[in-house]
Amino acid sequence: MTPTTIGIRDLKVHLSNYVQQAKAGNVVIITERGEPIAKLTPIRPTVKQRLDELIEAGLLEWSGQRLSPFTPEVVPHGDRTVADLLLEDRE
Repeated sequence: MTPTTIGIRDLKVHLSNYVQQAKAGNVVIITERGEPIAKLTPIRPTVKQRLDELIEAGLLEWSGQRLSPFTPEVVPHGDRTVADLLLEDRE
């Protein structure tokens, strides 16, 4: 959705309308003499709030316990190392 652009005078007169638009997820760009000066945006939910919403909707199950750290395993492709590739790229 494209943001709504409004002048500051219009914002003053219809503030509650534009706050409702932001609350609904829309972005409102505020201008002064045609130049953008501010942006009214919705506050994004925190990770905890989003997890709670997903659990409540039945889309996620979680015991609440912390997950163990994940260390990705690096699998080289071929005989050359990253250092070799970097040196080759610099030449």
